[in-house]
Amino acid sequence: MPSKNFIPAFRAHVGNWQYYLCLMSYAQVAREISFAYEMGGNKDLATMIQRGIGNRTEQIRDYLLENEHRFLGSLVVAAWGGAPEYIALQMEESAEQNYLAGVDREFGVLTFDGTQQFFALDGQHRLKAIKDAIKQKPELGREDIGVIVVPHFDSSEGRQQTRRLFTNINRNAVKTSAQENIALDEDDGFAILTRRFLTEHPFLSKNGVVQVFTKQTDEGELRLATRQVPPTRSAWTTIGVLYDILKELGFDLDGSMHVLSQRATDEVLDESYERLSIRLEQLFEACGDVKKRYLAAAAPRDLRVPKGHEGDGHPFTRPVVQTAVARAIHQVVEQGLIDWKEALVRLSTLDWRMSAGPFNSVWQEGVGPGSKGKMVTGKDFSSLLFELLVVHLAPNSKAQIDRTLRSYRQLKNQRYFATTDELMANIVVTTLPRQLPPTATTPATVVVPAGRSGGFDADADAAEDDDE
Repeated sequence: MPSKNFIPAFRAHVGNWQYYLCLMSYAQVAREISFAYEMGGNKDLATMIQRGIGNRTEQIRDYLLENEHRFLGSLVVAAWGGAPEYIALQMEESAEQNYLAGVDREFGVLTFDGTQQFFALDGQHRLKAIKDAIKQKPELGREDIGVIVVPHFDSSEGRQQTRRLFTNINRNAVKTSAQENIALDEDDGFAILTRRFLTEHPFLSKNGVVQVFTKQTDEGELRLATRQVPPTRSAWTTIGVLYDILKELGFDLDGSMHVLSQRATDEVLDESYERLSIRLEQLFEACGDVKKRYLAAAAPRDLRVPKGHEGDGHPFTRPVVQTAVARAIHQVVEQGLIDWKEALVRLSTLDWRMSAGPFNSVWQEGVGPGSKGKMVTGKDFSSLLFELLVVHLAPNSKAQIDRTLRSYRQLKNQRYFATTDELMANIVVTTLPRQLPPTATTPATVVVPAGRSGGFDADADAAEDDDE
């Protein structure tokens, strides 16, 4: 005869549902609760409910194993066969003391005796992660999680009701957005540094430089900024784009910075902040001296879109350009084509106007008197910008240049301002060793294209050991 487990629970009601709020240990959850696809004889329910278990499970498992601040939300579990056995309990107290009056309302225990089956209706990834984690670390089995148990009746009407509940849970669940994760996450190292830059960096912490919130809604709700800077705003960028830039520029930081579920040490975070601060300052200068021009502008938004001369707007005030530049410099440096200093030198030689190549790949000049230019949206155009930046910085072959110029001609219906032969001057003959961690030194011999010069000094304000 199967042994009985008694689980403390509150019986509750909402709409036409009766359900139970329980407290269970991870060990009990792993032992008593199954997945929908494991429940035999009901392929219809399994098909409707099972959402697959993949890489997300591994992330949650590692989070449970490694993070001392771990916390998981409640599971929603269906009881196969209807309402589970529930025994109501009542707390006793003396007549003189009435502290517990009403506290024990609908309080009791659920009986898990092996005669019923329970499967996860919501939280299957969490359930699988718990099962996997306690195999590696059995002591986790003593930790607790909330479980909401709802009855499931194996009938046509019962299956319909369970499917409706599943749909309602997933349709109405509000997941945190990428911007909310950046604003709140205490484990993602780059989210932590993004917030630090917004409060400590001499430029980025200035009011209005990085847009964090959009305007209030009619209900007074403040919403986090998207990835675009509205035309009426003077912001240099948004919180989400800043996060992406830092991740691209921090490609060679300590490995713990790239583990989203495990907070890096304070020492690593401090070192990463210092290195990224230096790199940002160098990038600001190399990219058309954008910080200096932004601070000097009477109205910073005019730097982005000068009235009557929109094509002269500064490209590095546009989020799509900011992310493309960061991605391109990341790629060519990490691949060992050129080093960080040379990449900055080459960036500084570009014509930093929206109407000039390579930036005009995402810009359309106005046609006719008084017409204004505008940004060209779409993944194909942003990808083209990235590819053009790479061939300006460090293409690896003539074929790569030809392919990129052909893409430009097809998308823009015009020839690019530079020819294949001119861009071939950027090809680097000597390949550097692959990027090493920041604590290592990288011997390098850089081949600079003949005749290339630039006024940018990559050594300015940089410590000697910050050069790769």
